[in-house]
Amino acid sequence: MEPITFTARKHPFPSEVSVEFSLQLVGFLPVHSLTTMPMLPWVVAEVRRLSGQSSTKESGTKQVHLCVSPSGLRCEPEPGRSQQWDPLICSSIFECKPQRVHRLIHNSHDPSYFACLIKDDAASQQSICYVFKADGQTKVPEIISSIRQAGKIARQDELRCPSEFDDTFAKKFEVLFCGRVAVAHRKAPPALIDECIEGFSHVSGGGFSSDQLRAAPQPPGDRERGPRPMRKSFSQPGLRSLAFRKEFQDAGLRSSSFFSSFEENDIENHLISGHNIVQPTDIEENRTMLFTIGQSEVYLISPDTKKIALEKNFKEISFCSQGIRHVDHFGFICRESSGGGGFHFVCYVFQCTNEALVDEIMMTLKQAFTVAAVQQTAKATAQLCEGCPLQGLHKLCERIEGMNSSKTKLELQKHLTTLTNQEQATIFEEVQKLRPRSEQRENELIVSFLRCLYEEKQKVHIHIGEIKQASQIAAENIGSELPSSATRFRLDMLKNKAKRSLTESLESILSRGNKARGLQEHSASLDLDSSVSSTLSNTSKEPSVCEKEAFPISESSFRLLGSSDDLSSDSESHAAEEPALLSPQQGFRRRANTLSHVPVECQQPLQQAQGSPGVSQRKLVRDFESKASHLGDASGTPVKTRRHSWRQQIFLRVATPQKACDSPGRHEDYSELGELPPRSPLEPVCEDGPFGPVPEEKKRTSRELRELWQKAILQQILLLRMEKENQKLQASENDLLNKRLKLDYEEITPCLKEVTTVWEKMLTTPGRSKIKFDMEKMHSAVGQGVPRHHRGEIWKFLAEQYHLKHPFPSKQQPKDTPYKELLKQLTSHQHAILIDLGRTFPTHPYFSAQLGAGQLSLYNILKAYSLLDQEVGYCQGLSFVAGILLLHMGEEEAFNMLKFLMFDMGLRKQYRPDMIILQIQMYQLSRLLHDYHRDLYNHLEEHEIGPSLYAAPWFLTVFASQFPLGFVARVFDMIFLQGSEVIFKVALSLLGSHKPLILQHENLETIVDFIKSTLPNLGLVQMEKTISQVFVMDISKQLQAYEVEYHVLQEELIDPSPLSDNQRMDRLEKTNSSLRKQNLDLLEQLQVANGRIQSLEATIEKLLTSESKLKQATLALELERSALLQTVERLQGQTAELGGPEPDPVPPEPAGH
Repeated sequence: MEPITFTARKHPFPSEVSVEFSLQLVGFLPVHSLTTMPMLPWVVAEVRRLSGQSSTKESGTKQVHLCVSPSGLRCEPEPGRSQQWDPLICSSIFECKPQRVHRLIHNSHDPSYFACLIKDDAASQQSICYVFKADGQTKVPEIISSIRQAGKIARQDELRCPSEFDDTFAKKFEVLFCGRVAVAHRKAPPALIDECIEGFSHVSGGGFSSDQLRAAPQPPGDRERGPRPMRKSFSQPGLRSLAFRKEFQDAGLRSSSFFSSFEENDIENHLISGHNIVQPTDIEENRTMLFTIGQSEVYLISPDTKKIALEKNFKEISFCSQGIRHVDHFGFICRESSGGGGFHFVCYVFQCTNEALVDEIMMTLKQAFTVAAVQQTAKATAQLCEGCPLQGLHKLCERIEGMNSSKTKLELQKHLTTLTNQEQATIFEEVQKLRPRSEQRENELIVSFLRCLYEEKQKVHIHIGEIKQASQIAAENIGSELPSSATRFRLDMLKNKAKRSLTESLESILSRGNKARGLQEHSASLDLDSSVSSTLSNTSKEPSVCEKEAFPISESSFRLLGSSDDLSSDSESHAAEEPALLSPQQGFRRRANTLSHVPVECQQPLQQAQGSPGVSQRKLVRDFESKASHLGDASGTPVKTRRHSWRQQIFLRVATPQKACDSPGRHEDYSELGELPPRSPLEPVCEDGPFGPVPEEKKRTSRELRELWQKAILQQILLLRMEKENQKLQASENDLLNKRLKLDYEEITPCLKEVTTVWEKMLTTPGRSKIKFDMEKMHSAVGQGVPRHHRGEIWKFLAEQYHLKHPFPSKQQPKDTPYKELLKQLTSHQHAILIDLGRTFPTHPYFSAQLGAGQLSLYNILKAYSLLDQEVGYCQGLSFVAGILLLHMGEEEAFNMLKFLMFDMGLRKQYRPDMIILQIQMYQLSRLLHDYHRDLYNHLEEHEIGPSLYAAPWFLTVFASQFPLGFVARVFDMIFLQGSEVIFKVALSLLGSHKPLILQHENLETIVDFIKSTLPNLGLVQMEKTISQVFVMDISKQLQAYEVEYHVLQEELIDPSPLSDNQRMDRLEKTNSSLRKQNLDLLEQLQVANGRIQSLEATIEKLLTSESKLKQATLALELERSALLQTVERLQGQTAELGGPEPDPVPPEPAGH
């Protein structure tokens, strides 16, 4: 046999490394899906026995290749060295996913053998056991480890990917979230949706107007007069569960402003008082949402915040309904968790564009619920109950595991006595036919026949839980009892369980009594760790009905023994709160232990043992007995100070805070922890640690508490500030990461530092939006290259320069509606937009995630434009144009640039519903080929290849759907500079530069395939050459002439009546004369206009001359005024000089007195 070989294949992803092993396939055997690990060694032995019994001509084992990878587990026959590979012979033996391998066994007696149990489809409830043999014993653990690692990686990949968004089943609808209402029941009255809408209008004070919300309630009279359409509503009780998951666990990922103000306490108070809480949404907010229906959940995604606002599992939705009067509204009732651990029911209400969309949503929900119910039923794993035949085989295999052949034979014979006489005879006859040569072979045959017998019984077996459900249904619906056979079977089973549990309890009493004597002789103290380990070692038994009834007896026995109420209450609470930690059989054994060791002699108050929250009642009873015996020996002596071990002290400090005195709250704390009983308040506690006594904590003063509060508040404020700063840093990092992710493409024309400096200088010019730059300078800068990180800003700069050079806008301009207002509305083109989201740049990382940030931003832009331009709405190809813009700038800026390209650059006309302009463009491109590349035009016409076969995507997506992003970015650079005629230049240059290669192809398929597939993958040098040719090309006059030519030809084709030459000449002469008259009229109008221009110019000259005269007169008057002011000042001075001697004697008079 050849040695095992390992071959690692390189794949695009590191997790897809596959390993191949050369093995021998011993055989395989189909078994039941409930086959357990103790049964597998006997299955392997049966496979090996069957392989050894095969004929010598056809060998039982075959050499195979086992290929292990996270994507799949594949086993193929290995062809011989001289044999050639044949696909008919070398078909794979089996191929499955690695996570379907749910059992792996390695035989310790023969280490070269191993087996794997692979799940078959869930419907057949069957698995297949494959047994392999390796050449070396050391390789088997490595093979098993590889299979387990592959399954682990595959399961992690399933959990890592968002299955609901990546699933093809998921359907998305745009809805308007109206609000939600807390209701008192999971079922709804027929008019619930209408009542909710009326409640919204009342709460908002009439804020829900018809303009803002078309679902505003109408007057009652109008509603009653109008016809009421059929209401669509349904519930899905089959998908409800008792355990509901708490919503919004991660507030960072799932946040919405609509749900933040919905107080849970208010909900509970109103529900208690019998009133409903109505919470409408804020009309000023953007309430549009993407309602996504997956395979098992419903998502409400906000395109504004790019986050999941609501996520509900189908199990949590109990009712869906459509409005009666408001037929464009629908809602559903779901269950939500309250703050106090309870729950309440909430109705969410949504609005759609029309009734047809609501009908589609309701139908999709109904189908999704049905499919989810079927899948949930199919995925439900079969469980073993106490009465399952395979459960009996499992316990038998557990008992005989590790026994020698003689003891195994004796145990099997005991088990055969429990079968019927016919079954025993059949097994005996079959074993004797095969004549086993050893006891081991006989044991293998018996187990094999038992397995077949029990598998057949398992097919018709009814589980205990199913019997209970069937009895309940029969009692409710029919009122009859179960069949006598099922009742008798259940009674026999309970009787056997009672016998078995009684035997086990008696054995445990005897064994526990011996253990108790040994413990008393050894020491009087009981270590906590050993008791916990001894308790946990007995928790693997199956529960039974009889043992479940033993719980109240064991609990009441504690009260009868005179133990404290705290112990009994704690045991009761623990038994109620943590049933998983206490197995029912242990409860039965505790009852036997309690009744057999009654410490009647004890007259002192009983001390309770300290235990951990996970310790069972059996541990408490042992401690109880130990303490009671010591107290009985020391009767008549005073109560001693109780000392704890250092382990118990550590546990007590961790479990609950230490206090100087006991309080009533301490008992509540202990009850929350589990079975830990409170200490007796009569006993002083001496808590000594391993290094000495533990100092008691002093009570703090009010000043110290105030200082601690101040310190805590300051630290909290500091933490909040640091958290805000961290959020800002995280946001900036995310922005940089998004920008780097967006610009993840290869640049065509490398931009030098000098050119980058020129662009930065122009972009940083103060007031650049009002300054006209030199056209030649901008043309030269664009030709030399555009820096990728400044491309979005440069496009906005070129748009500003276009508006400065064309101050008068075109005739067709959109309404000046703000972008945020457009996002608040619903669009009727939502289906087309949502479908094209996944088709737009599917390989780019920014747009690849389903309903990620990129797709949601693109949806917002396309939706806003469809609402802005009602004539165009949405057309295929617009998503690529908007996607290119979104890669280089923000969402709102990209929308403004899309408006600029559509209305100012003329791209809008080719997206009109009639597509007439696109036909004109195809004709213009054909005429350009005819004039510039005649041989290429003839070659295409010879094979009947029109430009619409290959050039229509070029015009509608501006080359973005087929060409690299770097090339498309350069095309956009030129469009912002020169206009839409750049598309013709690029198409003509591409076809002309590849003309020799196109002429080599001689049929339609190869030519079209070359133009669509090979041509877009041209190299960087060829792309740069194409861009350089476009910059020096000028075809504007030809395009205008071809457009006129198209219209003339269209008019000729429209007139179908055949005309003679004379009639045609007459018509042409009449047309010529009419055109001459029009020309004369236009010349007259032109002359009149020129005359008016001349008169206006003369008037302007006169006004200018008069203005200059007035300026001169103004200057003269200002000079005269200045001269007059000087004269006035001079006269004032002279007056002061003449009147100076008179006032001189007046001042000395006061001094003389």
